[in-house]
Amino acid sequence: MALETSPEHPAAVRTIARAMMSYVDRLGVVWIEGQVAQLTRRPGAGLVFFTLRDTEADMSLSLTCQPRLLETVSPALSEGQRVMVLAKAEFYAGRGSISFRATQIRPVGLGELLAQLEHLKSVLAAEGLFDPGRKRTLPFLPRCVGLICGRASDAERDVVENARHRWPGVRFAVREVAVQGGRAVPEVVAALHELDRDRDVDVIVVTRGGGSVEDLLPFSNEGLLRAVSGCATPVVSAIGHEKDSPLLDLVADVRASTPTDAARRIVPDMAEQARAVAELRSRSGRAVSGSLLRAERWLHDVRQRPVLRDPRVLVESRAVVVDQLLSRARQSFEHRLDRSVDEVVHTRARVRSLSPAATLDRGYSLVQLQDGRVALDADSVDEGDALTVRLARGRLQAVRVDAPPAP
Repeated sequence: MALETSPEHPAAVRTIARAMMSYVDRLGVVWIEGQVAQLTRRPGAGLVFFTLRDTEADMSLSLTCQPRLLETVSPALSEGQRVMVLAKAEFYAGRGSISFRATQIRPVGLGELLAQLEHLKSVLAAEGLFDPGRKRTLPFLPRCVGLICGRASDAERDVVENARHRWPGVRFAVREVAVQGGRAVPEVVAALHELDRDRDVDVIVVTRGGGSVEDLLPFSNEGLLRAVSGCATPVVSAIGHEKDSPLLDLVADVRASTPTDAARRIVPDMAEQARAVAELRSRSGRAVSGSLLRAERWLHDVRQRPVLRDPRVLVESRAVVVDQLLSRARQSFEHRLDRSVDEVVHTRARVRSLSPAATLDRGYSLVQLQDGRVALDADSVDEGDALTVRLARGRLQAVRVDAPPAP
């Protein structure tokens, strides 16, 4: 039950200390797994002090054990080693601190480590962190290469020297960190975030030399793997040798088998590029020369054609055609003109045959009234009316005069 206290009735330190002892004692004996971060052996002391650290979070516990307990641990207990400890929590009222007294220590075997890594691998794969579709392409020629490596390590020298041998002008932003032990993961993650924020860094290489499975455990840490997957900058994993395969190789955008291989992947080989440029120049020169040669041959063939050798040939041949067409046109026009003349003559003859003039030519005459109407009936003309008599040739003016009646 929680203690009931108030400003008027505060609890004494000893009361709180006893309550803490009671609470801690309820935890009982527990198995704890973690990484040995600090191991202190004091000559003549009855206890050995060490710290057990959680590699997935920034948390640790203080433990103590009898010196003879360490003699039962094989291999010998050392910093950076993963172990399982059977311990009981103890509250020291005099110092107000909690520590665990270990009664058993078991190194985490390779089988257990591999099983844990396999489980983590399946979890991350299900989340899509290994999906090839999310991996980014490395730039052809990075402005600056971010390099995360151990302090004064062979891996750093391999990457830098081989990269500069391939492309002397390459720049590096080197971040030397712990690549083994309890400080490896936080330092690598911090360096990763720093380089990812740098706008000049186009690619980040995480590298270290080879080692045992335990030595390479920081590069299979879940926190580190998620930090790599969250980077906006392409990341190259160059951990250990060909046979080494931490989970970082699966999350990184590019996996290099060795630090030397990483140098080959991040920058092009200047000699190869120079040869490629020379080959392209040679090919382009041959292509241009071939085009010019073909054009020259075509021009020579064109110049050899008769029409260009003597341009008058084309004019003369066309002149003959024009003369023929002109003659045909003249003949056609004359033929049509003759036909038209004949048609006019025939039409004129038909018109004359139907014209009243033809009737007048036969001795007939045409009598018209003053208004131009033709007199068809004698009764339509009154006595004294002026009349026009139209003959075949000429006209006569007349007046109607009625003849006296016969006696």
